[in-house]
Parts: sequence; structure tokens; C-alpha cells
Amino acid sequence: MEKNIPELLFTSSNDAQGRLCRRLLRDGKVRKLVPRVYTSNLSAPPSSIVQRNLYPILAKLFPGALVSHRSALEGKPAEDGTIFLTYGYTKKIELPGLTVRLIAGPQSCGRDMAFVGGLHISCEARAYLENMQPARSRGTVAKCLPRTEVESRLERICRVRGEEGLNKLRDEARELAGELGMETECDALAGIIGAILSSRPAGTLRNHAARARAMGQPYDPDRSALFQTLFSELKSSELDMATENRMSADEVRNLAFFEAYFSNYIEGTEFELEEARDICFENKIPRERPVDAHDILGTFRVVSDLTTMREVPCSVETFIDILKRRHAVVMAAHKGMHPGEFKEKPNRAGETHFVDPELVRGTLGHAFELLQGVEHPLARASFIMFAVAEIHPFSDGNGRIARIMMNAELVYGGMVKIMIPTVYRDDYLLALRALSRQGRAEPLVKMLSHAQRFCAGIDFEDFDRARHLLEVANAFKDPDEARLKFSV
Repeated sequence: MEKNIPELLFTSSNDAQGRLCRRLLRDGKVRKLVPRVYTSNLSAPPSSIVQRNLYPILAKLFPGALVSHRSALEGKPAEDGTIFLTYGYTKKIELPGLTVRLIAGPQSCGRDMAFVGGLHISCEARAYLENMQPARSRGTVAKCLPRTEVESRLERICRVRGEEGLNKLRDEARELAGELGMETECDALAGIIGAILSSRPAGTLRNHAARARAMGQPYDPDRSALFQTLFSELKSSELDMATENRMSADEVRNLAFFEAYFSNYIEGTEFELEEARDICFENKIPRERPVDAHDILGTFRVVSDLTTMREVPCSVETFIDILKRRHAVVMAAHKGMHPGEFKEKPNRAGETHFVDPELVRGTLGHAFELLQGVEHPLARASFIMFAVAEIHPFSDGNGRIARIMMNAELVYGGMVKIMIPTVYRDDYLLALRALSRQGRAEPLVKMLSHAQRFCAGIDFEDFDRARHLLEVANAFKDPDEARLKFSV
């Protein structure tokens, strides 16, 4: 009695494995999946079995085939379930949940990579040449990626590997073109690469990111996609209008203090409340921590100045100017961090790599283009905060500047400011990560709405009264100690 029958059994018409499969089939222990392939999985849909065992099955059915064209670049079947193989003849074959398109062409060359079960997969240079070939869909997806997608991938190579990486790809393609008979395709590929590198006219490019790079305005398309996601969520959300009545001078000052205090605490600049109060209200700078003291003082000076906080960007140029001026004040004590100047080296936080220095201006420009289509003050505040935090245009101080830009939009729009109390820090950071890493914008919009509602419930007319209300709400506690209370 057979035990532990594998999920897949491969056979031919006259071998021992074939006799075994026919006997197992007769006994109801396996079923035929595709020609010469049987499966012991009697319950799962055939399409799911084929998908799970895709390349071993292809290797059995089409020995020595080359995974090519768009399939080599995408590393999977196309969206309609079609996979492209270069083989000895041209044919279309239907398998459960999969369409195999065989394309007659040159077999594997020395640069192509050995793959599963004797298959090969086109090397990068060959794959790009293949995707330059003329192609018609004929009722299914074309064998080549759309021109805009090819340009997008080449622009990404330039962004990640630099111009040297893109030049290297072009050189390798030239070496292969003669061997494969793809001189025409090589000329087309070289034309795109030359345009991206600005050695040929940019007008031939169709992809927005590639054209922007060629024109000296490169941006991060992945971040631009996140901004579009947030934009769509904000446009479809019904946000409260938590309007702010005219505040007294004491209310403005006290709210600005707690705003600056919490904003710096999130970034690890921690002071006792009374010590921070002396720094902001009395300009008392502790000798042992002058730089940290100037961080909270600089933040306070910006957010307590209503004239400054009513200034919002009306163009990309003013967007950049406002960012730099506010950063110069907040980070004035950090001379080594170049206050008021964009970063020159890449920065990261944990697993998140922020926008590369050369892409900062272009990505800020894309963010501003979308910002112009947002009207609600809270929506504008949410968008600009995320954009600045995600781009991270400075070497340090990005979180504080992002929250300042957020609250400036709210002040300009006559709405209640937002504070992120210490106890609410994890909610804030997790909401940012949900959008940054998972493309989920709803948690960020809800979190900021809740934070604004909390702030609206605090009376800032009297400092001690405001502190008491914040203490009752657990605002000063660490996130692992308590939760924020919204009814105080």
C-alpha cells in the first residue's frame, strides 16, 4: 500500500512511474491534472494546484523552455493568467487556470539563468530586448509589457543603481543583440535609456517618472502612489469641522507649549514638564542639555507665532521655502544637520527608507499638485503632514516639521490644532506605517480626527487647568502604561 504519495507525479507512456500512476488512478488515489502530470490532491481545484506547482509542471511539459518576455521581468503569469515561454515552436496551450504561450525563438544563451527543473529564464538584458519587440494582444495580454511600464522599470534602475547601472544594462543588451538577432530592439531600448539619461530628447518618453527624470525633475513614483491613495481617502471621507473660536493670548501660548512639548517628546527629546516650561516661557537653557533645550524652544517659537502659522504654501516654491524656514528655526542648534537645508545623504527609520536626496524636490512637487485639490482644512493638514513625514526631506527634525506644517493648515483654516500626546504616540506611528507600508490610508485619517477631537476638549486658558486635564486623560503616560481618555 502506497504511503505519502507526493502531490505531483510526472510520467511518460512506458516507464514504471507511468504504470504506478495508472494503477493509482484506477484505485482512486490520484487524478489526472494535465497531460503527463497526476496529483494526489483530490480536493483542491486544479487551477490552484497548477499555480502552486507552476514551474515544475512547465519544466515537465516543455523541457528546456525559456521563461521570457514580460514573464521574465514580472516573475509570474500576467494578470489574465498567461505565461510566455520561448520554445522550439509557436503555440497556445490551455492548462487549468493558466494559458501558456509558446513563442518560437532563440533558446537559452550563455547569459540566461538556469531555473527550475531544467527551465531557463531570460537574463535582464535579454528580457528588456524581448520587451521591445512588436506585440499584439490577440484576445489576451501581449507578450511585451506596455511601453510606459518598461520606461518605469528603467527609471527605477536609474534611481536605485544610478546612471552606471543603466549604462551597464544598455552595454549588455548591445552585446546580446547580435547573437539574438535583436538589433532593432536594441536600438529602441538604447533610445529609451538615452532619453532617461538626458543624452536624447525626452519627448519620446511616455512614462511620467521617466520623463520627469530626463527633464531634471526626478521624483519617487512609489511615494506619489501613496499620496494618491491618501488623496482618494480624504476626498471620500466626511470630516468634522472642529472650528476654533478666537483664542486669547494665554490660550495660544499654552496650547503652543504643550504642542511643542509633546512633538519633541515623540522624537526622544524628553524634559520634565516644569523644566520644559522654564525653557519656553523663561528662556532658561539648562547647561547640560543646551541642544535639546533649543529643539523644544525652537518648536515653541514657531507654533506660538500665529502670523507664521497662518502661512501655507501656494506654490511648490513657497512649499519648499516654508519648510526650510521653519526647519532652520527648529533645528538651529544642530549646525551639523544643516538647518534649513535638504538632506544630502539618504536616511531611514527601521525598515523604511525615505525618499532619496535627488528625488526630494520632485516628490514634494508631486505632493503639492495633489494638495491643491484638497479643500477641507483637516484633510489638507493630514495630507501635508504625511507627505513631509514620508519624504523626510531633512537629515533630522522631519517629524516635528511635518506636524508644524499640519497645524499651520489648521490655523489657516480656522480649525482646532492637533497634538499627539505621549500616550497616543504608538497610535500615531502605527497609522503612519499602515499607509507607508501597507497602503492603508483610513487608519491615519481616523487617528488624526480623534487627536483633533481630543485637543478640542482641553481648555488651554489656564496652564495648570490644562495640565490637570491632560493628566486625567493619561496624556503624559507611555503607550504601554495606559490609553488616552477622550472624555475629560
